[in-house]
Amino acid sequence: MLGLDISSTSVKLLELSKAGGKFKVESYGVEPSPENAVVEKNIADVEGVGEAIARLVERSKTKVKEAAVAVAGSAVITRVIEMPATLSEDEMETQINTVEADNVIPYPLDEVSVDFEIQGPSLPNEDQVEALLAACRRENVEMRQGAVELAGLKSKVVDIEAHCMQRAFNLVRQQFESDNDEDQVVSIITPRLVSDSLTGR
Repeated sequence: MLGLDISSTSVKLLELSKAGGKFKVESYGVEPSPENAVVEKNIADVEGVGEAIARLVERSKTKVKEAAVAVAGSAVITRVIEMPATLSEDEMETQINTVEADNVIPYPLDEVSVDFEIQGPSLPNEDQVEALLAACRRENVEMRQGAVELAGLKSKVVDIEAHCMQRAFNLVRQQFESDNDEDQVVSIITPRLVSDSLTGR
């Protein structure tokens, strides 16, 4: 699966493989986004972003056709809720979509995409589990899916940016582990393109 980062200045692509417990970069690239195609982390020009992704995919020579994208955390509502541990995943999904989501989401449910992930047992209540509920306006998700599909790819995953960084770090953290973990500091840096301009009269 390809990782795609869609920002106001560029589209970034990363393809990884894993061998011997370590990850290897198979392909990567950066393509400038059309001007004003992404405004305040929202896609305003689906076709323009899709064309940028297509150019990037062609240049990277990747054969992978499935991609993961993410929405900005500011566009997502997240809540940790408790649910009966006896419920199956399908029953939890039904309850979340019919009851829980309506209690925490300030938008009509037909305008949002809702998902959840079980975090584990609830410490205060042994018969409950904690579930992370995430909701985002459907248009934010569909805009990203549309841009990816215009590039000839399939969006298999739509995640939250901050969660993507956490998952990525959890995958590679063992490569940083040593006998002196307590003294080790690891920084997570998100690079951004910076453009400075000087104008005169």
